[in-house]
Amino acid sequence: MMKLPDWISRWIPGTEPAPRAETMREAAGSYADADEDQWRKLTGDADRDLSPMTQDRMQKMAAYLWESNLMANRLVELMVAYLLAEGVKLTCKDDLGQKTLNRFWRDPINNMPLKLAEKVRELALFGEQCYPVFLNEVSGAVRLGYLDPSLIGTVVMDPDNASQPIGVVTKKDRKGNAKRYQVIINGPEEVFTARTREIRAGFTDGPCFYIRVNNMAAGGRGRSDLLAQADWLDAYDSFLFGELDRAKFMRAFFWDVTLTGATEDQVKKKASEISAPSPGAVRVHNDSEEWKAETPDLKAADSSEHARLFRNHVLGGATIPEHWFGGGGDVNRSTAGEMGEPTFKVFSMRQGLWKIVLEDMGRYVLRQDALATGGREPDFEDEAYEVEAVFPELTSRDTTKWAAALQQVATAMLVMVNAQLITRATAVKMLATVAGRLGVEIDAEAEIAAAEAEAKTKAANDAFSGLDTAAPPAAA
Repeated sequence: MMKLPDWISRWIPGTEPAPRAETMREAAGSYADADEDQWRKLTGDADRDLSPMTQDRMQKMAAYLWESNLMANRLVELMVAYLLAEGVKLTCKDDLGQKTLNRFWRDPINNMPLKLAEKVRELALFGEQCYPVFLNEVSGAVRLGYLDPSLIGTVVMDPDNASQPIGVVTKKDRKGNAKRYQVIINGPEEVFTARTREIRAGFTDGPCFYIRVNNMAAGGRGRSDLLAQADWLDAYDSFLFGELDRAKFMRAFFWDVTLTGATEDQVKKKASEISAPSPGAVRVHNDSEEWKAETPDLKAADSSEHARLFRNHVLGGATIPEHWFGGGGDVNRSTAGEMGEPTFKVFSMRQGLWKIVLEDMGRYVLRQDALATGGREPDFEDEAYEVEAVFPELTSRDTTKWAAALQQVATAMLVMVNAQLITRATAVKMLATVAGRLGVEIDAEAEIAAAEAEAKTKAANDAFSGLDTAAPPAAA
């Protein structure tokens, strides 16, 4: 629509307005690359994470199910119990290094004997854990903090290696501030490219350990162990509550009273006078009155098979056998032992993950201690600094069958060595294979060398000594 001054200028000569300067404005929109550092991944921009809203909802849902759903709670707590029931230790061969590890492990804030169960549980529930690290620059002591997964805003990945997290950015607080933690790598910064080192230098709020499970290689965030089962866990709970209501209805009844030949007024009068008898009471009436207890006939079949179907669907997805959750089925001791093998493999994988995490923490603790006290990097190639996290065995070993097998293999190997059909090294390797099932690791070559040395020592000790071996005196 033409403005009034412009319209007047067209009809009255000499009243043309002066040319107006056009205001230049930037077009509305946003950058295609949403990352605030404006770097682009060399390996592509595939996003394998859940959306932020879905990630938050998953974490809330997992916590709710663990608190309120019996099966969800057991799926998580079974793994925690098998991994940590007898306790975990962090060890190394160096005495000073062991003291440093003990100081970290038993620190009143770290308190790993108490808090490790929380860490294992919440990694399973939320799919990720972030522990900011606080360093004492004088003593080299290391203390772990805790960042709730709901406060993680972004996990920044290496632009040159999409599977490597390099930093954690928190969500902004009420004042609009966010923290930027640098993910700990037990090694020099030179393992990264120059571009990645430049990005990591911007994470100035301290180092952190970041752990994730059930993630895609190109995704930064982890996923809950309960994510796939969440809907089914809730459906199973709803089904059981429905069965509870049905059981209540089936137990209900009422009295049906028939009055023979009574008029409508007589029926109403009787209804106002009548009362239900209490249990054990006696009711007396003539043949014109009939009392009958009526119960609902819902025509509902036994739902135990439906319950078992739903339950096994959830348990199967979590690799948990039915008899671990109160369902016996047709399971005996022999089949129960075989059915547990896949479960123990899954637990063993998670135990292996935590073994790597704790050993990585131990090496970091030794490294910070060495830098603070000696100003040098420790030599982790040295066996003295070899950190090991010692976990309890997942199951009690059945040594009976393997002890019998060891005896049979030993007899067979002795016969074959004497018959010169195999070498002693091969025979010892066969024995070592069976001994490994009993928890004893044998190095065949080292064991043969040690046995030969022991045999020579024993032979030398058994030789007669101190006898006069000179010739007897000549006869007179």
